Amino acid sequence: MKKTLTLCTLLLLSSSQVLAEDAPAKSSATLITSPLASWQMNVKPVDFAQSLDNKLVFVLGDDSKVHIYSATDGVEQGTVPVAQETIGIDIAPRGEMLFLVDSKKNYTALDISFAQDIDTTGSPFLGKEDAPVTLVVFSDFQCPFCSKIQPLLDEVLKKNPDKVKIVFKHLPLQMHKQARPAALAAIAAHEQGKFWQMHDALFATAKKLSKENIEKAAKDVGLDIEKFNKDLANPTIQAKLKKDMIDAGKAGVSGTPTLFINGRQVKGRGANVLQEMIDQELAPKK
Repeated sequence: MKKTLTLCTLLLLSSSQVLAEDAPAKSSATLITSPLASWQMNVKPVDFAQSLDNKLVFVLGDDSKVHIYSATDGVEQGTVPVAQETIGIDIAPRGEMLFLVDSKKNYTALDISFAQDIDTTGSPFLGKEDAPVTLVVFSDFQCPFCSKIQPLLDEVLKKNPDKVKIVFKHLPLQMHKQARPAALAAIAAHEQGKFWQMHDALFATAKKLSKENIEKAAKDVGLDIEKFNKDLANPTIQAKLKKDMIDAGKAGVSGTPTLFINGRQVKGRGANVLQEMIDQELAPKK
């Protein structure tokens, strides 16, 4: 028998003014519900939780599985087997873990990340092209944290020279007015085979990014300025930037820097966190 799950908004509307302290408690509020989404399930729901970005719904079914649905269209994204004694679920404050509660009041925390399929075709990279581990970084040239992460990435590559490839993807944030022009300049530099030189030059002046400093960086790294300016006006360059931004959206990326290792989002910082994930990817699959 199929079950139906419906998500609703609840609104309390009131036309009354703030009551005086000695006035009798009386409410004229009207309760209004508005269905947002509805879909059928093949299991009986026992408990559910919703991700903080409202994109996913986690339903504990009577089949001892957590079913993960898209909140917008009800498409099932996957299932997670759980212990038969599991009676409740909850989501971590940052949405990074799912908590399971069993009948004996034991708690279990599960990583609920999804492996993303990120297209890196044509993107600039460091390391061996056929390396078994791909580390993708979505970055913004005006982001103060993005420039600070580069030494960490260099350390990872030095420790895993034949195992890791580091791929750069652009995500200029709207709040950073010079990030988009800088991204386009870096893509134009990539057309001349000097992306990483331009990358370093732009981050070196990240706190003072301007049209003039971007042009200076292009000259300093030895770009053919005439070709550089023509490429900046080429719709192909704009399209490449747009693709990176679309790829970021598909992967659920909204801030920078955001890192992925073979499609798994990195949720911590530090060389030890990255190395642990890299080692997991390199370990023999059971």
